[in-house]
Amino acid sequence: MKSPALLWILLTGLVLGSACYRPGRFVWVDDYREPQAQQDDNYLIRRGDIITVNVWNQGQLSSPRLRVRDDGRISLPLLNDVDAAGQTPAALARAVEQRLKDLVANPVVTVVVDEAQPVKVSVLGEVRNPGNKQLVPGAGLLQAVSEAGGFTDYARDDGLYVLRREPGYPAPVRIRFNWELLSRNEGNAATFRLRTGDVVVVE
Repeated sequence: MKSPALLWILLTGLVLGSACYRPGRFVWVDDYREPQAQQDDNYLIRRGDIITVNVWNQGQLSSPRLRVRDDGRISLPLLNDVDAAGQTPAALARAVEQRLKDLVANPVVTVVVDEAQPVKVSVLGEVRNPGNKQLVPGAGLLQAVSEAGGFTDYARDDGLYVLRREPGYPAPVRIRFNWELLSRNEGNAATFRLRTGDVVVVE
């Protein structure tokens, strides 16, 4: 049985450790702004997705149910290979329209995602079942934590982060969340959607 003095020392250490907690550099989710290309559409096409490219009034140029290849491309009539992975459906439609302008008068293109691949993320830290997780498209942080079995007893309510790589930045952006606001479905946390490659860290 621990002596009262030893218990007091342990309790003091825990309190001081909590007071000295330093989260490092981060951006709160309410201050995080996604790149403009991703604000236009909540979904980025991924390798393995099945999409339909429809050219209005040009059935011979339309392509139903194309699978995005491992190289991130699709093959379209007259255009051959077109980069698809990493673009929003709207951005891909605009790119196809641009390439068709020399072949078709005023082309109008729509792109629809018929079957989306699951979102693949890693969940690390103070969760009961850490590791790689597959989530449905559009999943947020609540789904990721649930898939990882929930928090351990040592998790901090304000120690939730998503590490996300953005084009042009050498290091991942570190996005911080508050669990109380997230569980109440308040602020930007309520609409934040995970992307393949994100790393969820619970401290």
